[in-house]
Amino acid sequence: MFDALAPSSALRLIGFPDVDAFRPIESMEDARSIPLDVANFAAARAVVSLPACRIIVMKSFARILDATYRMPGGMVILSMTDDVQANFKGEDLDARFFVALRGIDECHFVEPQTNHHAMIILSPALKDRGWFDRADDLRAYAANRPALLHIRQLLLDILRTASVQPFLFQTTEVAAHLQEGLLLALDDLFRIETPSDRGASVHGQRSVKLVQRIDDYIAAHPTAPIYSADLASEFGVSMRTLGGAVTKVRGMSLHQYIRLKRLWATRARLLRGGGVSVATCARAQGFHHLGEFAAAYRATFHETPSDTLARGRQTSRPTG
Repeated sequence: MFDALAPSSALRLIGFPDVDAFRPIESMEDARSIPLDVANFAAARAVVSLPACRIIVMKSFARILDATYRMPGGMVILSMTDDVQANFKGEDLDARFFVALRGIDECHFVEPQTNHHAMIILSPALKDRGWFDRADDLRAYAANRPALLHIRQLLLDILRTASVQPFLFQTTEVAAHLQEGLLLALDDLFRIETPSDRGASVHGQRSVKLVQRIDDYIAAHPTAPIYSADLASEFGVSMRTLGGAVTKVRGMSLHQYIRLKRLWATRARLLRGGGVSVATCARAQGFHHLGEFAAAYRATFHETPSDTLARGRQTSRPTG
């Protein structure tokens, strides 16, 4: 997981050859570990900062861990591999679970083996997204498998981008775009399906109307970054309601839906041909990370944007 990464101005890579080298980090974080296998000790961290959150991907070691977490904005810890084993407050946890906290709590873990996990630390400046039921209570949740796999891949993509393209993190717009994708992935991770009731049809109609408003907003702001918090504020609803409406009506997350609509809008412009470039068309629909755009475009349409543009130019070329 760490071997393919190189440190950069946007990515800190920290290796710990022994537990003594690791101790200063623990003292700063008010954590205390008892290693269970000193001879095979190995630990490492990769750290990336976004505008309102910090990502720490960790290779831990077999240990007993007592920690006091102080997370006024919130924290989420999730597995990065499927072979995780840990005991949390007397309960055995595997890769199906993630833990979350907002506030302060005394936490007790046992890790019988080396694990790979990610900690996402959120700024108090972030708007409440309805994730944390109670303050000062670190709790374990059963993760939705597709949502867990998605957020794992997203975290790895952010690390790789920070490693090879650190200059992107100096651009507020790009960093905010990466953060928004992460927040939306966390929305999906926390989403709990609720059973339908007698008011389901009414809720369905409200969801349809809300999605229509989202469509109108996207059409009216083709080049602007669209953030879920801004949409929720614009429409006077919670972010959970907003995301739930899109999932109910469109069968996908809000982030996926906005991206899909913008991909199709970009494709329509490319097919008109003319003297435009792929980059110009992509940026006109809010895609500022061109590598990410190209990958998403090809995955959706099974051809490159350049192929589409070439076909558009061929079709629009005057005949006779």
